[in-house]
This record gives sequence, structure tokens and C-alpha cells, in this order.
Amino acid sequence: MNSKIMKNLIPPFLKKANIYIPIFIAIFLLLFVSAFIVANQTVLSLVLFILLLFAIVMLLIAFFAVDNNTRDYVLDLGNKIETVQSEILLKMPIGIIIFDEGSKVKWLNPFMQKFFFKKDLIGNDLAELDAELYSLFEEFRDHEELKEKKFYWEDSYFQVMALRDERAMYFIDVTHYGQIAAEASNNRIVIGNIMIDNYDESSTMISDRRKSTIDNFMMKKLSNWAFNHDSYIKRLDDDKFLLVTTYGEMVKMEEDGFDIVDTIRETTSKANFPLTISIGMSYHEEEEDSSLIAISDLSQANLDLALSRGGDQVVIKTRSNKARYYGGKTNPMEKRTHVRSRQIANTISTIFTNNDSFFVMGHDYPDMDAVGASLGIRRIAEMNGQTCYIILDESRINSDIERLLVELRKDDTISEAIISPKQAEDMIQDDSFLFVVDVHKPSITIAPDLIDKFNNIIIIDHHRKGEEVPENVLLEYIEPYASSACELITEFFEYQDQNARQINRIEATTMLAGIIVDSRNFSLRTGSRTFDAASYLKSVGADSLLIQHLLKEDLSDYIKRNHLVEQVEFIEPNMGIAYGEDKLTYDTVTAAQAADTLLSMRNIDASFVVFLRSDKRVGISARSLGNVNVQTIMEQLGGGGHLSNAATQISDVTVSEAVQQLKDILLERNKEDS
Repeated sequence: MNSKIMKNLIPPFLKKANIYIPIFIAIFLLLFVSAFIVANQTVLSLVLFILLLFAIVMLLIAFFAVDNNTRDYVLDLGNKIETVQSEILLKMPIGIIIFDEGSKVKWLNPFMQKFFFKKDLIGNDLAELDAELYSLFEEFRDHEELKEKKFYWEDSYFQVMALRDERAMYFIDVTHYGQIAAEASNNRIVIGNIMIDNYDESSTMISDRRKSTIDNFMMKKLSNWAFNHDSYIKRLDDDKFLLVTTYGEMVKMEEDGFDIVDTIRETTSKANFPLTISIGMSYHEEEEDSSLIAISDLSQANLDLALSRGGDQVVIKTRSNKARYYGGKTNPMEKRTHVRSRQIANTISTIFTNNDSFFVMGHDYPDMDAVGASLGIRRIAEMNGQTCYIILDESRINSDIERLLVELRKDDTISEAIISPKQAEDMIQDDSFLFVVDVHKPSITIAPDLIDKFNNIIIIDHHRKGEEVPENVLLEYIEPYASSACELITEFFEYQDQNARQINRIEATTMLAGIIVDSRNFSLRTGSRTFDAASYLKSVGADSLLIQHLLKEDLSDYIKRNHLVEQVEFIEPNMGIAYGEDKLTYDTVTAAQAADTLLSMRNIDASFVVFLRSDKRVGISARSLGNVNVQTIMEQLGGGGHLSNAATQISDVTVSEAVQQLKDILLERNKEDS
């Protein structure tokens, strides 16, 4: 036998040194003893020698038998393991899908097959089989760092793992644990604060008997609503309630659109005693403070936000999530009183008296209301012996403000008070105060970067409050019922030192122009106090002819406005969208006027004008007659405003893309309403 054959005969495990060396030593010793016995040349020695040789042969046979048996055992074990693996792949609750180079299904196991109605799956593209699975596939494909993800699909919970090299996805069924987690999530405590809007003002005008009837009605309606949602409600005061519920029940309330808000408004309106309610709700998300105190505080803050937005709505917000709004379908009822106005005016006067450095600014591309409000604050500062600088970026103004600046510069005192954002930055001190008027969102002010440099900020605005507000707010006066910021500030003059230098002609004219523009010639959001403010401004010298001059429209703007109106596209029910060309810019005044023009047309209850601004952002001006809440629509696009008058600016999109985004929101809204 040659050495090659011998090598093949020796079992592999015997080739290891710790095995074959002892064996060879043992054989050598046996052979040595055998040689010693043979050397004695006796019959006994010969017998012993034969027996030793026989023992060696038996030992070798045993070793080869061990090798063969080991091979058989390993092969049998391997077959059993393969069988078990096959059973696991075919019968265990683990789904497997293997793909080709693209997204076509190359193979999937029976567990995964049962989730598809279609039987012939091999060779089909996943995008055609299931949209949710394809989205998951794309997420794994586009994010290489993503190795596994929790996934809810077909009423089951899965832990999905991606094996990129094998082009496979594994679906481990964890439905039992997912249901436990879902149940725990649904049982999270939700705290709500409920308030009856304008209750004190309304109840003073009725008899005690009727008041008792209304109180019982409100308690019954709210109690039944809470009972239907397995929730606890407790009356804390005549107009305040505490609601304790769970996250799962809150989701059901959201699915119903918080119909209790509409029910109470419609029922009380029919009874000639219109009342509305506002609700603020909160709960904790993962990695948030889950203490009931923190949740309760945020719930109260959400109620305050609902009230500042005009009431008759629900605000749900956690610390890490954006607010969700429901309701707000009606124009807000007037809640501010002369007492509140006097308190704010006196507080502002005290601030002017006790401090030295003041600035005021409005929103980007300011209109008459923003500039007029800024002039009003500057005048109140002067009446209290202080100088207040108006921050204005003259590179970002419209034609009407350009004409206004020509008139303002005729007054040297006003001209010196108008400064650029760069000049303001150099003048800011640690104790400086900033008045933000006609806006409360830092991102759309004239100089957003300046907001963080002020430690003391005062907000005076008439738009419905949104989530985005400055951090260092010292005083906030937001009244969405008012027609304009100029109306709010005009009321402050009554409580100033009447011996001080009063508001002059150009200031009064600008403020009256602000009221006229924002109220659309006293046709929107106009109350008795709007006319009182206008009457006061007229009495101190507001010039109607100058207002007409300032608000005159250029012929080119008129042509542009008509061009926008010509591009109108109708969206059911009774909504019109007009839009400009992708590369043709329009100013905000022209777009707003186009939206107003569209709204005056028959069969249009809400109008939207989409246009390219000079700063290359896409703007949308929205108007309605009050039955469509354009504010919530604009908020979905990052803007805000009033129920009947709102706007937004969108970056990094074309006009066509913005129009499509708006259409998607309107179509989704129509589906929810139908």
C-alpha cells in the first residue's frame, strides 16, 4: 500500500497530534515487548507474540470502526438538523422573503405566503404585491445602517430584520408582545382641561333659573360624552372641567373629530344662547416626563393655546410632538374687555418708564398694519419719555410701503427712528426690550436672527396663536377677534398721559390704513371696537385722501392680479385655486388682492392664490367667507392666520409643487368632511 492510500485510510480526527502520537507510542511499546518475547525463543513467547499482534490488529479495527460510526453519526445528525431547519423555515412563525437584484420575489416560505391572497408570488415585484411591504423594503434599501425594525402589518406585529448580502428579509412574529405593548400604550393617562368660552360675560345677562338650566345642559352633554368614551369628568368651576381618559379613548375622540365641540355650539346656538367650549389635552410620549404634574401643566398650556386661537376648538400636544387641532370652525367671539386693554396699556407704560432701550418690528414684507402698529408703539414710547426704534428691512418691502416711507421721512423724528436689522444688532443691550407686532412667529419676522438676542420680548398680535413663539416672552397680548394690531394698539392711547405729545397725522393715517387693509374695508373681523378705534384715529388727523394715495394700485400690479385670477382652477366644493407661473414673481399685496377678488365671485367660498415671491419662496394667500377654516389649511403648510384670512411661505418648492401640496390637503379635507 503506498503512502497516499494510507493517508486516505487514516481517519481525519486521528491525524491530530494529541491522538495519533499516544497511539504510535502505544504500538511502539507493544512491538518492543513483542521483540523482547521473540528474542527469548520459547513456545510461551511465541504465543504471547501472536496474541500481541492480534491485539494490535483489533485495536486498529476498532479505530477504523470508530471513524466509520462517527461519520455515520455526523451524517445522521446533519440530516436531522437539515430536517429541523426545513421544519423551522416551513412551519415556525418566522416569515422569509428572498429577492432578486431588484425588488422581485425570488422565494418566500409558507408562513409568509399565507398573508397574500395571490398564490403565484414568485417573480412578482413587491411593489405590486403590497404597498406597505414595499415601503419597508425601500426603507431598508435606502438606509444601510438600519438592521431591524418593528413593523405592524396585516393585524400582526413583526420584528423585521434585513440581510442585505443574502437579499432577504426575516419577519419574526411578535404579535403577543406587540399586543401587550399596544395595550400599555392605549392605557396611558390623558389629562384634559375643558373651559366654556365667554361663560362669565354671557351668564351675567340671564336669570339664575336660565343659568341653572344651561349649567345642567352643559354638565349632561359633557358627562354623556365622557361616559361614552369610558372617561372621568369633574366640574371644577362654573366654566371649568377636568377630564381624565386614556390614550386609546382619546384616539377614538380624534376619529370622531371631537364632535362634542360641534354638538354644544350648534345646540346652544339654536337655543339663542350661543356657547362654545375649548379643550386642552396632553399625555406622555416615550422618553418624556411621565409625571401627572407635567402632563397636567402641558394640558393647561394647550387649553391656553386653544383660547388664544379664538376658542371653540381642541388642542392636543405633547412636549415632543406638534400640536393637533380640532374644531375652530367659527369666528372667535370677542373676549377682550376694556379692563384687559387698560391693564396691558398700563403695563407697557410702566415698562417704558422703568427701562431705556426699546425696539419694535413686524413681519417680513410688512403691510400697513405691521408698520402702523410699529409707529403706534414708537409714539407710546415717546409719550412716556422714551425712544423706540422701528426695525425695517427696506430691501424687503412692497410698493405701498415704499410710498408710505416717502411720507414718513418727511418727519425727521420718525425718519431717525427707522433702522435696519444690522443697525439694531449693534444697538441691542442686555436689558433691551423688543415689541413684536402683527406677528408672533419668530421665523416670519423681519429679522428672525435678532429674536434670540433679546431677553425681554412683548408680543401684540391679532392672529390666531400657533405653536411657534419666542422663548423670552415677558408680555403677550394676542386677541384674534380684533381686526388688526393697529386696533389693539390704538386702544392703548386712551390710557396714556394726555398732556404728552399726541399721535400725529401720518401715524394716525398709517394706523387707520392698517385697520382698513386688514378688515377689508370693515367687512371682516369688524366689531364695535374696530369702529371706535377708527373714529379715534380719524379724530386725531387720519387723512382719508392720503390713505387712498398709499393704497393705490399700480397698473402693472392690476394686470398681474387679473392674470392670476384668470388661472383659477375649481376644487369641490366651492373652492378656487389661482396660481402664477413658476418663474414670474408677484408681491404679496397683489396676491392677497387676487384672493379677495376670487372670494367675491359667485360659488367660491374659499380662495387660494399660489405665487412665487421675490425671495424665491412660494407664497399662498388664502381667504374664505368663514365656513372654511383656511387657517388650519395653511398651518398644514407651515403658515397660519385667521379662520377666514391666512397665508404661508414654502421654501425649496416650485409653484406647481406647492399647488399640488395644497390640492392634496384640500382633497384629504373633503374626504374627512364627507
